[in-house]
Amino acid sequence: MRMVLLSGGSGKRLWPLSNDARSKQFLKVLKNENGKMESMVQRVWRQLKKANLADDVIVTTSRSQVEMLHTQLGSNIPMVVEPERKDTFPAIALAAVYLYSVEGCSLDEAIGVLPVDPFVEDHFFETITELERALHESGADLALLGVTPTYPSEKYGYIVPGSDTSGDFINVSKFCEKPNETAAKKLIHQRALWNCGVFSFRLGYMIQLLKRKNIPVQYDDLLKHYGQLQSNSFDYEVVEKASNIIAIPYSGYWKDLGTWNTLTDEMETPVIGKGVISNDVMNSCIVNELEIPIILIGVEDTVVVASPDGLLVTDKKSSHKIKEYVSHFQDGPMYEEYGWGWSRVLEYSKRKEGTETLIEKVYLTAGRNLHDQGQGEREVWTVTEGEGTLFLNDEISKVCTGTTLTIPAGKTYSWKAGSNMELIVIRSGEHLMEYRRENRLYAVKKKQVYSKYS
Repeated sequence: MRMVLLSGGSGKRLWPLSNDARSKQFLKVLKNENGKMESMVQRVWRQLKKANLADDVIVTTSRSQVEMLHTQLGSNIPMVVEPERKDTFPAIALAAVYLYSVEGCSLDEAIGVLPVDPFVEDHFFETITELERALHESGADLALLGVTPTYPSEKYGYIVPGSDTSGDFINVSKFCEKPNETAAKKLIHQRALWNCGVFSFRLGYMIQLLKRKNIPVQYDDLLKHYGQLQSNSFDYEVVEKASNIIAIPYSGYWKDLGTWNTLTDEMETPVIGKGVISNDVMNSCIVNELEIPIILIGVEDTVVVASPDGLLVTDKKSSHKIKEYVSHFQDGPMYEEYGWGWSRVLEYSKRKEGTETLIEKVYLTAGRNLHDQGQGEREVWTVTEGEGTLFLNDEISKVCTGTTLTIPAGKTYSWKAGSNMELIVIRSGEHLMEYRRENRLYAVKKKQVYSKYS
């Protein structure tokens, strides 16, 4: 069975740490088996390796997340990159067409699809492998993985079984999306399962469906016409219209860490970064990426989160409402990770006449290169830590802590880090934030597939 790992999302629900470039799955707020901090995607990838599934996985993602995936999982991770961000149906269609027309997978091949960020026990992935057997034995269009509910949740969708269910999988009668508590109790009595977004289909089923919709099934053709696809969910386009669906129950631990309330429940420490919580405060957390300290006194059930993108103070139970309040913030993201290191906006200002000033802190990993072009009127770079080399105007300059250099507008340059380097760059001019957003996508602008075989 081939696996498609869906890595998408706009990064709004866990603002201000998450943003368009660093969605929730990339936040390093969990601890691994060795006590080191890891992200949700690193945790899932580690579990896939443990279950011997990682070699069969391809990641479907958007342009803005390619650098982050390379940084956290490695540069050889096989990827299919959307030309533009859409919903789950176009993303899964693109992955299926890639497996069919580029990798030459058999039409009988079972394709498993799962989100990149479930918080689960290791044997969850062993259960996923059972989808292939159930799919072929039942002859179903789709095989879903459903979680046995532990309480009548109003946050999840439910898979409702039919009356003729028998054996180790159930025949699906219908779906119920986020019922109230009373309805959820009735559904649990009917042995309904939580829909965790994991399912499988035969590749041929998907290819035939795309042909009926007049969607190209050759990868290059689909890339060219990708913008014409409607941005609909896979549930809407496929699941709700399928006539024969089965589900396998999973009775282990599963949780969607989609809000600060649920995520902080799984954090092993109440304070990450600079912060202090007084002894009389209960059930509260601080997550601080800034260098300034945060102190929490006399408030309970509270989450305080600080990053270059903003500051959040919220009651835990109200944290799910954040998405509706942050959509009008357009300046970010202020912190981004790349294959060569990371950059953080320290200060940004824009005057009425349009002139901007942008001050960034740049971290360059030893042995890595940063290539760019001078922006605005000029750039002033200061090395605050480490040593390396600057290539500018066919000249090579050795730099070290304390070196300050000015790069004229429009000049192409390259930094090479001899050791881990930290630099401060001050830019002045127009359209600096716009250039910064566009530059983030430049590395993947012309290449849509990153494969371990290329």
